[in-house]
Amino acid sequence: MDTIFALATARGRAGIAVIRLSGPKAFAAVQAMNVALPVPRWAALRRLYDGDLFLDEAVVLLFEKGASFTGEDVAELHIHGSIAITAAVLDALARQPGLRLAEAGEFTRRALDNGRLDLTQVEGLADLIDAETEAQRKQALRVLSGAIGQKADEWRRKLIRAAALVEATIDFADEDVPVDVTPEVTDLINQVRTELQQEIDGSFAAERIRDGYEVAIIGAPNSGKSTLLNRLAGREAAITSDIAGTTRDIIEVRMTLSGLPVTFLDTAGLRVANDHVERIGIERAIERAGRADLRVFLDDGQPLGLQPLPIDIVVRAKADVDQSDGVSGLTGQGVDRLITDISRILADVSANVATITHVRHRTALTVALTELNALTGDWCSQSPEIGAMTLRQATLALDSLIGHVNVENLLDEIFLSFCIGK
Repeated sequence: MDTIFALATARGRAGIAVIRLSGPKAFAAVQAMNVALPVPRWAALRRLYDGDLFLDEAVVLLFEKGASFTGEDVAELHIHGSIAITAAVLDALARQPGLRLAEAGEFTRRALDNGRLDLTQVEGLADLIDAETEAQRKQALRVLSGAIGQKADEWRRKLIRAAALVEATIDFADEDVPVDVTPEVTDLINQVRTELQQEIDGSFAAERIRDGYEVAIIGAPNSGKSTLLNRLAGREAAITSDIAGTTRDIIEVRMTLSGLPVTFLDTAGLRVANDHVERIGIERAIERAGRADLRVFLDDGQPLGLQPLPIDIVVRAKADVDQSDGVSGLTGQGVDRLITDISRILADVSANVATITHVRHRTALTVALTELNALTGDWCSQSPEIGAMTLRQATLALDSLIGHVNVENLLDEIFLSFCIGK
């Protein structure tokens, strides 16, 4: 492979900038800058030169092939984060023969190609880079650690064992097989089937942690929805007015509650409207509220035409006006209690979170589970050939989960989401 290099930290002025090199000429490229190479994995302070031109004093780190992120020889230059110094060092590297600027995600793709990461770990790394909340950080680290791959390997091991037992009955069809393999095969398949279903069921919560929960604020016009949203946001995110129907479109405010990413939605007041634009806003409010993970109904006694679900929260609106035990965005009464209730409900939803976090993961497991569910009746003795083929198809679905097969068309899309230096 070519030797690639890129700025691994954000562009712009900073205290430190890190330039990463990976490939067979990584060490030679650093040495060409008049640097005495340090012992691999030991940091050393060195002066960098472009010919006779002094560029900067940098911390140099080397990682040998097989002991680096990419699996190749890797060098890192920790330079001062001046825009001018960074540009000068990158320019000096670009003029060295055999070196080229890395493409988006190319370092991570090399880690995949060299077996340092599986595909789910690559996706976990992307999620970790994008993590904004504590729950997202923990979930991404769990995926990056290889938790999905470990589970997939265990499922594959059980299915391969089951397939081997079934194929043994085929190979010795004309002879007496000393042991009936049906009980063990059935037990192995049932174990995998149960665990796959649990992962699929918990994947929706994991996906919401990654993408964020949505909480819609529902109520009649002038029930205090926008005022409550502004109180939650701590700023004037929505226009408030005594005139009914002020909110026509959906206003979103993203927050973090108990480590979970939450987007609050201020929706149009629900009523029978004569104004065409307001009717569109109400239709959008009902549609978006139906897709929200949780809805907060501000009850002011007016009919809404929308019924709360068991998980939803119903509170009395404008508690400052009628002195009720409700919520008031104007004074803040009941807001802390409302936030606590929302956090508790979302925490309960997240309690059974799965390891898998992407639609692609769920699709692969669903395919595997569908294959296993097709094995009904006394298939082990009546149609072992079909059963063995079905087990192989389920195993292939698990292989696609961790990137061993059938994912080449996904790789470009996945790695384009990475920055150049990753």
